[in-house]
Amino acid sequence: MAVYTEVSREAAQTLLARLNLGALQAFEPCAGGIENTNYFCDADAGRFVLTLFERLRHDELPYYLHLMRHLADRGLPVPAPQADATGAILHTVCAKPAAVVERLPGSARLAPDIAHCEAVGAMLARMHLAALDYPRAQPNPRGLDWWAQTAPVIQPFLTGAQRELLDGELAFQQQVAASDVAQHLPRGAIHGDLFRDNVMFDATPQGDALSGFFDFYFAGTEALAFDIAVCLNDWCTDPASGRLEEARAAAFVRAYAAIRPLEGAEARLMPAMLRGAALRFWISRLWDLHLPRDAQLLTAHDPTPFEHVLRERVRTPWHPTDIATPHDA
Repeated sequence: MAVYTEVSREAAQTLLARLNLGALQAFEPCAGGIENTNYFCDADAGRFVLTLFERLRHDELPYYLHLMRHLADRGLPVPAPQADATGAILHTVCAKPAAVVERLPGSARLAPDIAHCEAVGAMLARMHLAALDYPRAQPNPRGLDWWAQTAPVIQPFLTGAQRELLDGELAFQQQVAASDVAQHLPRGAIHGDLFRDNVMFDATPQGDALSGFFDFYFAGTEALAFDIAVCLNDWCTDPASGRLEEARAAAFVRAYAAIRPLEGAEARLMPAMLRGAALRFWISRLWDLHLPRDAQLLTAHDPTPFEHVLRERVRTPWHPTDIATPHDA
């Protein structure tokens, strides 16, 4: 949980009034997340989340907020940013860029089963397709360039074996990215951080129903297969060992491919994508742990599980089978 900037009830009420959302009824910090300051705001018009952006500047935020609006307008269960009378969806609170978005119903499923994985896989494919005509573009903010820039900063905190793993994997990923097959993978807007705590489910008599994706603030233009790999490394992985649970992984990718069939190159490069996705989160968690920011409340994620995931993905490559587009396989 992180609260970098304390927001008064009065400041929140002022913004809600400007957005024509009515009176503030309940107001409390959100548990979870380490990037931004988040508050739950219940108001006359419904339930919302107020986010103050602690790293992103005003000029960096339109990509994320308009992507959310784009997806919501196309019927995806994504929290829509709230606009003021001028149509602006980016605001300022406590001298920080801020947004108010709808609060999704339901709760996270932190111990997912195959049905949850299938639901997320299918919705991720729908999201990728819905974003194909999104007119804005930006590089993945936690992509290969960021890995290369951040690796030297965290090197002093690593053991010899960890440095060897980091250097070797970074070199491997740079080689993969430079290959012709990687250069021609389908690309588009990805979520980039679609972990279990960024997806909501509602309990129904028929079973859990996916009620939405949120926290798009690591989105960017990237190979779509990388987004799948990020999900597989969280939704379909045994947290204790880092081992990929193949039944869940296959169910996830089959559900995805039923909506957007994978190209053969995406299936062939999935082992490298899984390694890259593990490296991305190992690096970012090492950075957050060893170079933390000041916060009122902050609990950094342990990087060790993603070190285990990375080592396991190197040791045991996994290819999705029988799901690529036939003419590309």
